[in-house]
Amino acid sequence: MSGASKIPLLTYILGPTPGGTVDEKIAATDGNLCENVVHLGTRGVFTGASGLKVAYFFGVQSSDGKSSKTAFTKKDALDFLSPIMESTGLRGVDLFLSSQWPKDISKYAHTAPEHDNGEGSDVIALLAYFLRPRYHFTSSPDTYYERLPYRNHKVLREPARHATRFISLASVGNTSKAKWLYAFSIVPMADLSNAELVKQPADITECPFQFTEEDLKLEKAKQFFYDLAPGPEKGKKRSRDGGEPRQKRPPPEPKGPCWFCLASPEVEKQLVISIGESCYLALAKGALTPDHVLILPIGHHQSTVEVDEDTLEEINKFKDCLRAYYKSVGKCPVYFERNYRSSHLQIQVVPVAKTLMPGLMSVLVDYGKSVGVDLDEIPQNSNLRQIMDPGRPYFYMEFQGVRLLHRIRKQFPLQFGREVLACEEVLNLPHMADWRSCSATKEEEVSTVAAFRDQFKPYDFTLV
Repeated sequence: MSGASKIPLLTYILGPTPGGTVDEKIAATDGNLCENVVHLGTRGVFTGASGLKVAYFFGVQSSDGKSSKTAFTKKDALDFLSPIMESTGLRGVDLFLSSQWPKDISKYAHTAPEHDNGEGSDVIALLAYFLRPRYHFTSSPDTYYERLPYRNHKVLREPARHATRFISLASVGNTSKAKWLYAFSIVPMADLSNAELVKQPADITECPFQFTEEDLKLEKAKQFFYDLAPGPEKGKKRSRDGGEPRQKRPPPEPKGPCWFCLASPEVEKQLVISIGESCYLALAKGALTPDHVLILPIGHHQSTVEVDEDTLEEINKFKDCLRAYYKSVGKCPVYFERNYRSSHLQIQVVPVAKTLMPGLMSVLVDYGKSVGVDLDEIPQNSNLRQIMDPGRPYFYMEFQGVRLLHRIRKQFPLQFGREVLACEEVLNLPHMADWRSCSATKEEEVSTVAAFRDQFKPYDFTLV
């Protein structure tokens, strides 16, 4: 927990935590417990540097219909599944990890596990059906079970899709000496042609699950109320065409613990500056400067590449407003995004004095080369969403019409964006490269947010 340990192989930890100092450590380090040990949480979708897409959903199905740290409901699964289903071009996931078996998994399989009593989870079955994993891994105390692969399409009625292989591993050191380790080689589906991906094994069976789109109907999101106005009039939105002020659409609830989903209890509301329909603006935690802010989606989106069109439009509105505001104080915004070891999209916005902008490009390129980060300029008639596939890790930076991209294929310095802007040639704040060394009290954060909001008010499109 001190972070002093060094693990030679990158290791991910999944599932609920015991709370206390463990949760505090996870919150303070974005899940990086020590070198090469990362806690990814209870549920989510993670894409490795190789492009392998992994979905995970841990816990057991609730018996009383209530969610908890270790129990889930159908609504939890639908909330988790919804943004994944909306992801552009999603064909499925490479791996799906769950702690509970799906109900009816042995149907059509010819052989059933010894302990199969039909008490699997229908919620996990629903997730497996719509996620369409190539491999689904789970566990059981003393039993190893590998099902025959099953189809993810209806023969002669739907286009061919890849097969799913279900594997349940026994616990380590189990008394039955059942298999608890599974080694295999897999090429990410993102790197396969459709013809290679949909090849059907000879022993394939029909899908054991039957669901329809009706099973994906979501309950209405709970209304989220958060009053930004410090007084009766200050911050009140102006009405449009003499009518009533625009009502904000309630954001979706967080898909498990998330420090940036606006509806999540974990979000630090004192940092929020402005809320739009799909995005919000917040002061950066451990900000480099008092006007260093974040643009974040209200709902749970991992990257710019994966957001819907409405969210992307509002991201650009915030960018335009911030550009106009910074121009009024003699600065230019530098936007950057790290889609790597981060589950919620964060667009960092750091203002830099106009006088420093002419030399910024060479500083970025030189600094990048010194730490093994090659920055490629995106051509004028292309954009990030055309170049990067959903789920692929990347680092993106934008300023004064220049757009730079680094495709992350292996290790990447997590603080790269801050480090290069904090260097002596730019902000000359090298001692602030690590956000954890820039801590402020809650009272200081409240004061900084109030000052920025007041100065930004004439440019804030959400107040129109």
